[in-house]
Amino acid sequence: MYQPLAELLRPTSLDEVYGQEHILGKGAVLRRLIESGNIPNMIFYGPSGTGKTTVANIIAQQTNRTLYKLNATTASTADIKDIVAQLDTFLAPNGVLLYLDEIQSFNKKQQQSLLEHIENGKITLIASTTENPYFYVFNAILSRSTVFEFRQISAEAALQAVHRAVRFLEERTALTAQPEEGALEYIAGSCGGDIRKAMNAVEVLFSAGQPEGGVLPLTLADAKAVTQKSALRADREGDNHYDLVSALQKSIRGSDPDAACHYLARLLEEGQMQSACRRLMVIACEDVGLAFPQIIPIVKSCVDAALMLGMPEARIPLADAAVLMATSPKSNSAYMAIGAAAEDIRSGKGRGFPRHLQNVHADTFTMEREQGYLYPHDYPNHWVPQQYLPDDLVGAHYYEYGSNKLEQAAKQYWDAIKNP
Repeated sequence: MYQPLAELLRPTSLDEVYGQEHILGKGAVLRRLIESGNIPNMIFYGPSGTGKTTVANIIAQQTNRTLYKLNATTASTADIKDIVAQLDTFLAPNGVLLYLDEIQSFNKKQQQSLLEHIENGKITLIASTTENPYFYVFNAILSRSTVFEFRQISAEAALQAVHRAVRFLEERTALTAQPEEGALEYIAGSCGGDIRKAMNAVEVLFSAGQPEGGVLPLTLADAKAVTQKSALRADREGDNHYDLVSALQKSIRGSDPDAACHYLARLLEEGQMQSACRRLMVIACEDVGLAFPQIIPIVKSCVDAALMLGMPEARIPLADAAVLMATSPKSNSAYMAIGAAAEDIRSGKGRGFPRHLQNVHADTFTMEREQGYLYPHDYPNHWVPQQYLPDDLVGAHYYEYGSNKLEQAAKQYWDAIKNP
């Protein structure tokens, strides 16, 4: 029966697991736990192909508990009941080790069905998820588990796995691989940190290759063909999506146009132009803001042009917007001001209105002035001192002028008028 190469080469010891030294290296916490044999309930969180299932298998090999595997995308509460029915029987005298893949696909009731048995230790749960467990796993399970994050595999670590796969296939096929310069490195760098994808690419290269005299050329062109877009993780609702838009905003906020172009390109290559447009508008208002307020209609024009053009041409006006904002002066003064004002409102402050600011339901200025309202346009420089904040917030201060040229000019103007 056919077995994928990734399954044939699945590591059987912790030393063979690539790229997770922060939790599995010598002396790391997870490694010490596994070696001690005292396995707690755990949640493995990280991208696909980073070793979560492999480590669960290794744990199972080092425990005397019966191992059960369920995938939450297809399993049901009945499957859990079948496992529970075997507790305290000769089939599972010491309890069971349950590996539950994609736990985020279980609803609250399904997850709760595990609680009693997790608490009494008869089921040791190892759950895995590609989504942030603090958002997708219910608190009752989360509070009884230890979360370990599996990081995306580096290109260097992936290259080790690629070389191992090539050596294995050379032995199995009795061929000598002759990789073109850069071919294996391309596979390792283009797999997006997913070892399984890298293994699959190597297997396809061997299967489709044309050996000559016992030598199998592995060309860079073929490597590019079998790894097309494999580095992209197009999870529109997952963590990687939010990491991308976050990285885009922080790069522009940090005034790095090169990083801004990089993350914008990744979003667009994943087909997420709408998310890119929305985030660029947010950045214009939040991070450039009053230092260059004209940036808002400029970015809006770039977004409108992109939506009208569609891909691939849309990348040009969006790049214009990203680079312009990355190289613009920055101010978050308005963003901070509205945040501070909202915090006071959430804490119960700011009840009512000054009487002279209320709507008088009339179109004449006479009634407004009877309320005590002073019409600023009747005064020099169109300003007159009067109370605007509610009584319990008189003296509250939310907006601080930014240090940029534009806001400092406004500050100087109003200081001269309000404090002659």
